[in-house]
Amino acid sequence: MGRFVNPDNSAFQVALNSKIYVDKTGLIAYTNSVLDTTDAYICNSRPRRFGKSYAANMLAAYYSKGADSEKMFSGLEISKDVNFKKHLNKYDLIHIDIQWFLANCVEADNVVDFVTNSVLGELRAIYPEALPPEVSRLPDALSRIKDRTGQKFIVIIDEWDVLIRDAATDNKAQDDYITFLRGLFKGTEPTKYIQLAYL
Repeated sequence: MGRFVNPDNSAFQVALNSKIYVDKTGLIAYTNSVLDTTDAYICNSRPRRFGKSYAANMLAAYYSKGADSEKMFSGLEISKDVNFKKHLNKYDLIHIDIQWFLANCVEADNVVDFVTNSVLGELRAIYPEALPPEVSRLPDALSRIKDRTGQKFIVIIDEWDVLIRDAATDNKAQDDYITFLRGLFKGTEPTKYIQLAYL
């Protein structure tokens, strides 16, 4: 269980602890239905205060190998689904919040390197035999791990568009970030290591 790789379910527990909780676990039935398909690349661009972060935390709690969430989801809509236990806490999952990374960088130009180094550090701890020291990019790491283990990844990126909004005049930060996203999700190789992407 890490901060970004295979996180626990504590962020979703906060939502469940709230006085007002609206069950949106029907989304999980949909994401289960598109796992490992061409529809498994989901970009949610709803307006602010729509519950996008809440949904990201819910998906992370459901899929992450770093959590034991059966009790948490029992009684919710998804627990009635025939595939509920089939996918529950079965996946290597990467959950990052770009807003958090930006807030912890002096310059927006450093966000991609900060994300990459943070996630690679955790992946190296979990899969040291799959990641030699020369691996320095996240797409290469995910490809090597999938090749070694056969396990695909679920990638959840919250506040995915914050650099586009908040660093609109920083061409280098924008170019680096778009290159990072393309490397993770575009082309043939990512289809080999991505089970689901939710931005």
